[in-house]
Amino acid sequence: MSTDSHENLKNQGGHRLRLLAGGHDLFPAMIVAINAAHTSVRLETYIFDFAGAALEVAHALEDAAQRGLQVCVVLDGVGTPHVPAWWQQRWQQAGVQWQHHVPLGRWGLLVPSRWRRLHRKLCVVDERIAFCGGINVMDDYLDVTLGPLLQARLDFAVQVQGPLVSHILSVMQVEWRRLPRQGLWHGPPMKAALAVQARVGVAVRGAAQFIKQAGRHKPTAQPYAFETDTAEVRVSQARLVLRDNIRHRADIEWAYIDAITCANSSVLIAMAYFLPGARLRRVMRAAVARGVSVTVIVQGRYENFMQFRAARPIYTRLIAAGVRVAHYEPSALHAKVAVVDGQWATVGSSNLDPLSLLLAKEANIVINDAVFAGDLQQRLSAIVAHSIPVDVSMNAVTGWPRLWERLLDNFAFALMRAALWLTGHSY
Repeated sequence: MSTDSHENLKNQGGHRLRLLAGGHDLFPAMIVAINAAHTSVRLETYIFDFAGAALEVAHALEDAAQRGLQVCVVLDGVGTPHVPAWWQQRWQQAGVQWQHHVPLGRWGLLVPSRWRRLHRKLCVVDERIAFCGGINVMDDYLDVTLGPLLQARLDFAVQVQGPLVSHILSVMQVEWRRLPRQGLWHGPPMKAALAVQARVGVAVRGAAQFIKQAGRHKPTAQPYAFETDTAEVRVSQARLVLRDNIRHRADIEWAYIDAITCANSSVLIAMAYFLPGARLRRVMRAAVARGVSVTVIVQGRYENFMQFRAARPIYTRLIAAGVRVAHYEPSALHAKVAVVDGQWATVGSSNLDPLSLLLAKEANIVINDAVFAGDLQQRLSAIVAHSIPVDVSMNAVTGWPRLWERLLDNFAFALMRAALWLTGHSY
């Protein structure tokens, strides 16, 4: 077992949870809660895209502040590098307090140990209702990388009432207190950091341009139509599991490892970025060896060539061991969820990749309840039916096509390993 602190792994009872699919479910639920709030609203998100359906959330926060509520918003400085000037003015006039989580600093890109991000998606309203998941505040049909989407992005969150709300609130309050004041956002240090980031980003995109289209293909499967009227579930056991760079470095990873190690019949995972480390791969192979069905749904329409390509050798090894890996192609896949044996489930912000498991601040809800887990399993099973199994038969292809594919994969894998080496991590 991990030597990390496991305070956030303790089960708590007496919760009411609701599984939410996409912004289509999440934003109306959040807005209803915000509109009914009496004291405070707190929000943390990686991306706040001021367009489409996300504007309704921006308006709700503005209205809450105008009613005299305390409204505190934390945005990641990489995922949301700026708030539009118009919304800065509106929020400031209304009294919305907002800050950027920007660990880069002036020369942060030159200091790999500071390549950490606030990747959590959390919201607490009136200390009575909370939301946790993988959904950014952005329209389901808009994607900063893929552009307009014909089908809604696939993602999940959980609405929480019960003891966990106070835990989530305390976590958010600590984060707020640790951040510098808003003035840093408008000062020279922040502008310098973003300027360096922009220049490096251009260089990286230029270096990757010649292969960024490799492996892309048009969707060939039909999308799964979600039922959005999800009933609230009374759950006896649930907990908040965090990942940070201090006390909870591997708690989310160990939550997965423990659950898969104890699996008896099935493991079903939907993951935007799936590049598990050696420990996770070992327990997945061991599960298959004892007869457990292990299925992983990953992006078919990838957003980042390096992660997509670097993961392919891992897929090949897992498939050889009996793990089923499938591409979700109808739209963008941004989910980070799993179900084990129809009893254990997790919904949150953490991918199973080096960035989430080694560098980012993440938050997942882990639920031990057959009704909730059964609902999520049913949804994921339907998604599997609309996904395309990863084809590793091309490994038998010889000549230039296979050589080119292997060069792309190995190049991406080497970049990932080099980046990890610079941070001082092993994976």
